[in-house]
Amino acid sequence: MNLLPHLTATTNDNPTASVIWLHGLGANGHDFHPIVPELGIPKELGIRFIFPHAPSIPVTINNNFVMPAWYDILEMTLDRKVDEKQLRESAKQVNNFIQNEIEQGIPSEKIIIAGFSQGGAVALEAALSFDKPLGGLLAMSTYFATKDSIQLNSANQELPIEVNHGIYDPVVPEALGRTTAAFLQEKQYKVTYRTYPMEHAVCPQQIRDLGQFFKQHLA
Repeated sequence: MNLLPHLTATTNDNPTASVIWLHGLGANGHDFHPIVPELGIPKELGIRFIFPHAPSIPVTINNNFVMPAWYDILEMTLDRKVDEKQLRESAKQVNNFIQNEIEQGIPSEKIIIAGFSQGGAVALEAALSFDKPLGGLLAMSTYFATKDSIQLNSANQELPIEVNHGIYDPVVPEALGRTTAAFLQEKQYKVTYRTYPMEHAVCPQQIRDLGQFFKQHLA
């Protein structure tokens, strides 16, 4: 199976669960890799963290500058006009990682999909359209770019979902996080919405909360 270039980190030598974690626009898998030791995961809970690198493509809103991106952003309107075909291609790449973990003996129910900003939009599409039950979904400082066109799969109707956002975010306004959570709640998903006193970033309290989310749903 062809997988995107990626980094991994494990909490012990015999992982029984996985987290596939997608970075934001212009970043790469190194962005969140250093956070793993800060999550407070006990060594007896074996988790493999996987941090894929997005391919480099021209990004319209950045004067077609070539940078790591999961999809092109065509217009910087509040709701974002994006290349949905590219976004879904990136979601398929996430599916490849999921299938690879399953083939290595990790049950689908022990796999969490996480994403920040652009990566969060891909995580939402990938997890909620996947045809096997997953362990959880973490959408950080993001927006639901495909909410009007996604093919929701009932296999993940009971999926635990965390939506996190910084209240001072100047890049992706916090209103988009609230809109995402509200949409999911309307669709009867189990959603926890948390805000933090930060901009377009992560903060220590959030990292502790993420660790709790992983421990709760992957134990």
